[in-house]
Amino acid sequence: MKNYLFPVFATTGFLIIYLTVLFTNLNTGLILFLFSISPIVMIWMVYSVLTADADSAYTFEDRWYEDQ
Repeated sequence: MKNYLFPVFATTGFLIIYLTVLFTNLNTGLILFLFSISPIVMIWMVYSVLTADADSAYTFEDRWYEDQ
């Protein structure tokens, strides 16, 4: 697995856990704690993906969208 994929999977797992806790109304303190650390998790994921050493075979002029 590449280095930038772990933060993506971890953040997705965090989101699933947060939504599960939110919809089941487990504990207000836990919900507020998860909500308060969610920006840190998102910033970690974005930073990891943007600073990843992943080379593309295409230039910006060839394929600017890079969604394939």
